[in-house]
Amino acid sequence: MALLAQAPCVRLHLRRPAHVRHQISPLATLSPPPDGVVDWAEATSSFFEQDSRPIMLFDGVCNLCNGGVKFVRSNDQNRRIRFEALQSESGRKLLRRSGRAPDDISSVVIVEKDRSYIKSEAVLKIMEYIDLPFPQLAFFLQFVPLFLRDIVYDNVANNRYTIFGRSDSCEI
Repeated sequence: MALLAQAPCVRLHLRRPAHVRHQISPLATLSPPPDGVVDWAEATSSFFEQDSRPIMLFDGVCNLCNGGVKFVRSNDQNRRIRFEALQSESGRKLLRRSGRAPDDISSVVIVEKDRSYIKSEAVLKIMEYIDLPFPQLAFFLQFVPLFLRDIVYDNVANNRYTIFGRSDSCEI
């Protein structure tokens, strides 16, 4: 007959380091910006007053990005997406609205009235807006983990000028 010995239970007490004063809340809330700070959502709300379609921000001098815009335009028969170069004044404002630096041209961004998407999430969101079969393809690609999608996206984005070249001005 075998005897089973039970190990004593150990209770772990996790404490926050002394330099961490606030508990992290699982819910984020928006509060009005302090005086003197621009509320970029409010400052760019006029972009969505007359036209509620999302705006695709793209690198206007990148040949890959310009090709992507042409592709989206030819596959968006109902014209559900608007376009703006990241380098334009409007593009810079919409980047700020999206929580990005105004000179950050490292990613395609899709800006909706209430939300923005970057990198691979932006690409999937754009695919949802254009014609068949791209919404279905986006549905299946969403099951690929975000970090893997963004690794692929970043590799292409970081080498886009080397592989596809640059143009002197935005073609759109």
